[in-house]
Amino acid sequence: MDATFRPGLTSDVDAVLDLWARSGAEPTHTDDREGLAALVAHDAEALIVAELGGSLVGSVIAAWDGWRGSIYRLVVDPSHRRRGLAGQLLQRGETRLSRAGARRLQAVVVESEPVATGFWDATGWELQRERLRFVSG
Repeated sequence: MDATFRPGLTSDVDAVLDLWARSGAEPTHTDDREGLAALVAHDAEALIVAELGGSLVGSVIAAWDGWRGSIYRLVVDPSHRRRGLAGQLLQRGETRLSRAGARRLQAVVVESEPVATGFWDATGWELQRERLRFVSG
């Protein structure tokens, strides 16, 4: 697949939010223009998008907090799945985080989504069963 990968821009925010919605990504209260625009303004390399034929067809957030790298919102448009795009987005996210200095990475994955968990099972990443995730906000 000859997709183009690049950092997401503020001008991409609406297209990314639309991608997440049409892809069935589990919504959270932080999935809004303000939040995504703030991410891009804070770290211009954190959002990576994939384009194909002028359309945005994939995204990943590769966030670096100075301690650990995190992968969020690895999303591919349903009509473009099973073509290697998710793996390419993940590889670009891992590279970005490695260059930033991350020595350990974590991914937030919706456990009840078999497509997502199937992808992660195939990546070689380790499922950490002995950890719980607590959130606020």
